[in-house]
Amino acid sequence: MNFQKYNLSIQENILCLDIELQKEVAEYYDEMNNNDKIAYKIAFEHLGTSFNLLKSNGYVNWKRSREKKIKN
Repeated sequence: MNFQKYNLSIQENILCLDIELQKEVAEYYDEMNNNDKIAYKIAFEHLGTSFNLLKSNGYVNWKRSREKKIKN
């Protein structure tokens, strides 16, 4: 998966995920608005390796709302 198009720093552990989960993360990046991107960059820069995108509030909320859409 090529994450360079997002112009965001990508955690190395994202690249170790299975391809389906990488695709899901890519969908999340595609749907990020400017505020989400700014928050992501700040969290990534300040928290470094302790930042986990998959446990972040933004990702968890996005995934929850996505699952609701799929159910309906």
